[in-house]
Amino acid sequence: MSDRFSFWNMACRQLDRVAERMGLDPNIHAKMRHCQRSLVVSVPIRMDDGHVEVFEGYRVQHNSERGPTKGGVRYHPSVTLDEVKALAMLMTWKCAVIGLPYGGAKGGIVCDPSQMSLGEIERMTRRFTSEISIIIGPAKDIPAPDVNTNPQVMSWMMDTYSMTVGYAVPGVVTGKPVEIGGSEGRAEATGRGVATVMMAAAERLGLHPAQSTVAIQGFGNVGRSAAKFLHGKGFKITGVTDVGGGLFNPRGLDIPALLAHVQKSADRQIKGFGGGEYMEGHDAANARLLAMPADILAPCALENQITADNAGAVKAKIIVEGANGPTTPEADEILAKAGVVVVPDILANAGGVTVSYFEWVQDLQANFWDEEVVNRSLDRLMMRAFNDVTDVAAREKCDLRTAAQMLAISRVAKAATLRGIYP
Repeated sequence: MSDRFSFWNMACRQLDRVAERMGLDPNIHAKMRHCQRSLVVSVPIRMDDGHVEVFEGYRVQHNSERGPTKGGVRYHPSVTLDEVKALAMLMTWKCAVIGLPYGGAKGGIVCDPSQMSLGEIERMTRRFTSEISIIIGPAKDIPAPDVNTNPQVMSWMMDTYSMTVGYAVPGVVTGKPVEIGGSEGRAEATGRGVATVMMAAAERLGLHPAQSTVAIQGFGNVGRSAAKFLHGKGFKITGVTDVGGGLFNPRGLDIPALLAHVQKSADRQIKGFGGGEYMEGHDAANARLLAMPADILAPCALENQITADNAGAVKAKIIVEGANGPTTPEADEILAKAGVVVVPDILANAGGVTVSYFEWVQDLQANFWDEEVVNRSLDRLMMRAFNDVTDVAAREKCDLRTAAQMLAISRVAKAATLRGIYP
C-alpha cells in the first residue's frame, strides 16, 4: 500500500489517537471518522484536437457542524478520492483551530494541467463546476484555489455557477481576482501565515532571524510567499526545491532576485538562476534539502514528504508545515524523539483559509477591506491560534500537533453535542 493510498487512513489514525487521549464521546468520534458527503463526477470535455476526454472529479464535505464547508480544488495526476477525503478532514480541524465558522471540504480533478491548453483547462473547470453545483454555494460549500489552481480558475468557477443561477454570486468561491469580489492580500495569505507562525516558534526557541537559516521544500505560491516574508524579516534562506530540482547556497539565496527569475521563467521554475548551486532532479534535491543543516524546515509541497525513511536525516530544530499532511505519524514519532518541534499544517498553513473567510465575509456584505486591514486581521488570528495551541501543549504536556488537534476536535465536538443528531 502506497503512502498516498493510505492518506485517509493516516488522517483517521491521527483522529483516533487524539480522541483516545481526550476521552472523546465514542458516538461523536464515530461521526467524525466519516465524511458527510462525497461526490464523484465525470468531466467530459472536447480537447483542442477534437476528441473527447473524460476526467474524474471529486468534491468531499467532511463536516458542517460549525458552518458551511470550505476547501480548495486541486488539479493533479495523482488526485484520489482517498486523498481528497483526508484533506477535507484536515480542513475541518484547520478551520476549527483558527476559530472560523466553517467545516472542512476539498475537491480535485485527476488531470495533468501542464499538458493542457488554457482553453482545455477552462472547459474542464466549467464542466466540473456545473457537475458539483448541486452541493456548492455561499451558504453550503465554498471552493478555493489549491495545487495547480489559481484566481483565473476561481473566476471560471464563479462565472459558471452564476450563469447557472442567473445572477452574480461572488461568494460561491474565494481566491478570486479583486476585480470580481476577491480580497486584497489573498494571494500571499498562506505564505504570510506560515512565516508568522514560524517567527513565533523561532522566538520561543530563542532563534533570532539574522542568525537563523531556513530550507523551503516547494517553491509554488506558498513557498514563494513564505520566502519573501521571511527574507524581509532577516532570515537566511539557504535552500529551496521545486518540481524540477533544488537550489542551494549556505550563505543565503538572494530571494528578491530569485522571485524575479521565477516570475519571468516560462515554467515558473528555479532552474537557471545563478545565485546558488542547482541540483537537477526532484527526488534527489528534496532528499538533500530535508537533510540540510538548516535551523528551520518548511515543507510547502505535497503530503507524505517526511516519512519513517527520511525523518532520521532531518537536522532542523523546527519544522513548519506549509503543505497539508507532509509528515507521516511514523515520522512524527522519530522527530519527537529527536526533539524537533513540528508546527502542524492545520495551524501553520491556515492563512489561506483565514483570508478566504475574510473574502467571503466581504462578498456577503459587499464591503471590501484595505490590504492593511486584511493583513493585520490575519496576523491577529494566526497569533491567537498559535498561542491557543501552545497553551494546550503546555497544559497537556504534548506536542503541538496533538495540541492543535485536541483544540480543533474539542471545538467540533462541542458543536456536534449542541446540535445533536437529526432526526
